[in-house]
Amino acid sequence: MYIEVSQDFRKKTKAAVFSIAIFVFVYILLFLFTIALALGCIAGGIAIIAAKPMFITLMLGAGLAGTGLFVFFFIIKFLFKKHINDRSDLTEIRRNDEPELFRMIDKIVQEAGTNAPKKVYLSYDVNASVFYDSSFWSMFLPIQKNLTIGMGLINTTTKQELKAILSHEFGHFSQRSMKVGSYVYNVNQIIFNLVNDDESYRNSVEKFASISGYFSIFAALAFFFTGKIKWVLVKMYNFVNIRHMALSREMEFHADEVAANIAGSLALEESLLRLELANNSYQNVLSFYDNRYSKNESSKNIYREQFFVMNFLAEQSEVESKNGLPNIQLSESGLFNKSKLNIENQWASHPSQKERITKLRSLNIIKEQDNLPAKNIFKNFQKTEEQITSKLFSRVQYQKQKTDLEFEEFRSEFEKQYQKDSFDKIFNAYYDNKNPDFTVKESELTDEISFDELFSKEKVEWVYTLIALESDLKTVEAISKKEYAIKTFDYDGKKYKQTEAKTLIPTVKKAIEDIKEKIHQNDTVIYNYFTKKAEDHQKKADFIQLYKSFGEYDAEYDDQYKLYIDLMNATAFMNTKTPFEQIRKNFSDLKPLEEKLKYQITVFLSE
Repeated sequence: MYIEVSQDFRKKTKAAVFSIAIFVFVYILLFLFTIALALGCIAGGIAIIAAKPMFITLMLGAGLAGTGLFVFFFIIKFLFKKHINDRSDLTEIRRNDEPELFRMIDKIVQEAGTNAPKKVYLSYDVNASVFYDSSFWSMFLPIQKNLTIGMGLINTTTKQELKAILSHEFGHFSQRSMKVGSYVYNVNQIIFNLVNDDESYRNSVEKFASISGYFSIFAALAFFFTGKIKWVLVKMYNFVNIRHMALSREMEFHADEVAANIAGSLALEESLLRLELANNSYQNVLSFYDNRYSKNESSKNIYREQFFVMNFLAEQSEVESKNGLPNIQLSESGLFNKSKLNIENQWASHPSQKERITKLRSLNIIKEQDNLPAKNIFKNFQKTEEQITSKLFSRVQYQKQKTDLEFEEFRSEFEKQYQKDSFDKIFNAYYDNKNPDFTVKESELTDEISFDELFSKEKVEWVYTLIALESDLKTVEAISKKEYAIKTFDYDGKKYKQTEAKTLIPTVKKAIEDIKEKIHQNDTVIYNYFTKKAEDHQKKADFIQLYKSFGEYDAEYDDQYKLYIDLMNATAFMNTKTPFEQIRKNFSDLKPLEEKLKYQITVFLSE
């Protein structure tokens, strides 16, 4: 199969290659500088010792030579770095285990015109990926790639959809023109490792410094030079990475086109739209068992439970079913996205779902569909599900002997918990992302109003419009402060330059105030509607008191949550390597928050 790459792809490829060339040029300059520095330091060290051989000159000479060598090692350390993927969570499967799955892979590989995977693994989650252990030399040597398929993905797709997803993964490596992506990725990794992955290097320099006070001076000098080099490399990383991300987006479109040619546009579209629900369902089941940890309960088959939760949530959202699976529509996937802001995110490695589906629909490649469940490919999928589930839960250290929850009990408990944690459908999702307004005042209702009007689709859209506008405001403010590396953006269909973002802020703020006033007026009517209903049942005083108590509780929750966030931010330094002086200052700054925490604990214990 040969698929002509787009003009955008060629353009982004040229930009990526140019960025690599610039990086190589800058790196050679840095490399030559560090060689000259190392030779100069070694020569200087020898000269100091030779001038007057004694203990002090020996230490100074050795320290100076060490500075040069450490700086040189910093610039070449990536040559010896190999990234090995952790396979402890993966389960390898072989051709003899699942011949039908391997026949599907063989057919995809043949049609895509690429190499077969070295190994095939099953993972726990809702995903599929191709990976390999990479090093600097991966750019020059042929590397066999491994394929990982998530059990949560197989469990929630048809055979045709699974074929489409796997075709997408192999589509990344199907043509020679795609190899530039691997080069850009590896250059990115090299710069990232030079800039960020330097813990072992720092430890080596600090160990050198600890040998003698003389050496500590030269260790500081080495850190000074490497700090300047890192500054240059950070600039280069941003320069290369932004072009890598742009190319990655085009590679995603290309891989989608490969998948569409092999399995059809529709299969990939429908699987993409269901992916979020499938993953949320899997995470919901994990969260369910997190809460059962104290009871020492685990699952016998988490994927049977995931399948149930997926269909249950779809049913609650009134999503139609197709081939025994939820058939999510593109309009439903972005139901509550009311943002007016449109930014081409230069740092995003993947295009948006909407962009991908629009392209797939424009291709409109039709293939014969095999709509049987993907799990039917396996000899005994239930047995495999239970084995992978057992492996997943074997990582959990229970206090006592664990017991597996029966499926019927899981279903009953999950439904019960869901109903307990959910608002009644009569509110039409009005309160899903907002609380009642506690600033409303009691007043007479001038017009007759129905319950359905209070929570109509229009009123619900006001709530989500406000959420979107508040998010837009934060983004526009960030653009005005140059926190986003963009030149232009669209707002409400109009194009703005980055320099014009500041002038847009008052417009967005005005829109926020207008929609807030609408919601406040509706919340006032809601309050008075229920006050009247309570009065009709001689329960007005009870209702008002409950409403007030809820408001006080909500305010208290907000205060305590803010304290929690402040404490998390203030103690974040404990998870990173921090100089002693900074540690002392951080603990000193933490004192007022500590006093607030002690007070809250005292109040809690007294209650």
